[in-house]
Amino acid sequence: MVYKREQREAIEAATLAPYALQSAASQGRIYPETESISRTAFERDRDRIIHTTAFRRLEYKTQVFVFYEGDHYRTRLTHTMEVAQLGRSLARGLGANQDLVEAICLAHDLGHAPFGHAGEHILNQLMADHGGFNHNTQSFRIVTALEERYPDFPGLNLTYETREGMIKHETAYDKSDASGYAPEKRASLEAQLANLADEIAYNAHDLDDGLRADLFTIDDLAELVIWQDLMAAVGWDGQRPFTNIIRHEIIRELIGRSVADVLGQTAVQLKTHNLDTPLKIQTHAENIVGYTPEFGAKIQRLKRFLYERMYRHYRLMRMQFKAERFISELFGVYLQEPHMLPDAHYSRLDHEPLPRVITDYIAGMTDRYALDEWQKIFNPYERT
Repeated sequence: MVYKREQREAIEAATLAPYALQSAASQGRIYPETESISRTAFERDRDRIIHTTAFRRLEYKTQVFVFYEGDHYRTRLTHTMEVAQLGRSLARGLGANQDLVEAICLAHDLGHAPFGHAGEHILNQLMADHGGFNHNTQSFRIVTALEERYPDFPGLNLTYETREGMIKHETAYDKSDASGYAPEKRASLEAQLANLADEIAYNAHDLDDGLRADLFTIDDLAELVIWQDLMAAVGWDGQRPFTNIIRHEIIRELIGRSVADVLGQTAVQLKTHNLDTPLKIQTHAENIVGYTPEFGAKIQRLKRFLYERMYRHYRLMRMQFKAERFISELFGVYLQEPHMLPDAHYSRLDHEPLPRVITDYIAGMTDRYALDEWQKIFNPYERT
């Protein structure tokens, strides 16, 4: 038996929780299309995102470490894949729509500039008088305007629910203007789950990568209650050598505990407040996906530790300084002489302001491409 779209929609109706968003009830796409014979609307969104140029470029975009620092550190692509896996696990545990969560997770970092948050920070400064720069907004811009893959419309023509989940992506560091997407409402359950999947992923992999890179030591971590809990859980007393296997065990335990805590707390919130429809979740007084207060306090302390001991480490600060210099100089030269832009981008000046065209071009670069472009322009011995 072939499970076509109608059968898949029927499975959703029979198996998802009453508060889950169902693809058959989607508010639709910007441009009318005949829906897929074999896939639900949210599955189709997911597939379109995976096949974009922007998604492929994530392989060579910085998460924390620039690509030349080593092959074993996370990139934007591996981070995105980890977020999508965690998002599906959270959605499955609560009976939410896994395909919608996965689509939002896969798209959430499409708009990141090269060199991670350093690239985003300097582009936002350079664009201060022209609307600024935010990677959430840029991700939305990519899927609604910049990707050119279809003859009848710009972008990917994703469903309302995926677009809304992207524009309402929210962490402690990110929040976007949701104008046009019911800004008075909270994000859907599926979007909130994507947000927590993102946080769980970067807490775990930044701890992992920071240890691997010797930015801090296990002795530095001893002050953290969460670290002490994880040591006890894996049966490591700190006396035996800290091997790669022990590190992997601890990171797995951190992820597992985070997922279990979010699932348990969210289930309690759903039941306590009788949130049995998508609308009730979106009109509730606060987000319902999150940690228990006790576990959340431990995670907050871990995040502060990572900020102080990792993100502000002199090695990362040097990388950030160089990244901001590269991007500033590229931006300045394109602004001074627009004819140095590639033809495909220069032609957009007929209907887009120059600073935004430059920003779209730079934001789409991989770390490697940005460095190569800088060399071609500023190194007199480099061929153009």
